[in-house]
Amino acid sequence: MEDGTATYGLLGQMMAKPGQRAALAAILTEGTGDMPGNLSYLVGEDAADPDALWIVETWVSKEAHAASLQLPAVQAAIAKGRPLIAGFGTRAEFTPVAKGGA
Repeated sequence: MEDGTATYGLLGQMMAKPGQRAALAAILTEGTGDMPGNLSYLVGEDAADPDALWIVETWVSKEAHAASLQLPAVQAAIAKGRPLIAGFGTRAEFTPVAKGGA
């Protein structure tokens, strides 16, 4: 992850196949530390659904996010994780705002 100003954010819910949430979370977090333009990438377990994950991402631009989907490590994670995904829930794009008035 790098320094910069976030202009694009993405929030999404991913549903794992029953009993596969931890395995899917591990795949999603492998190799995510070196995505050009990524400022934060957080995978969290849904407190109410034992099979759901939330992914929150901030990027320097929407284009940087789109470019990340072509990275070999991201392509490998998608291929490895696909069999564990049951579906998708809520998805939202957002514009991050600075905290603390900065």
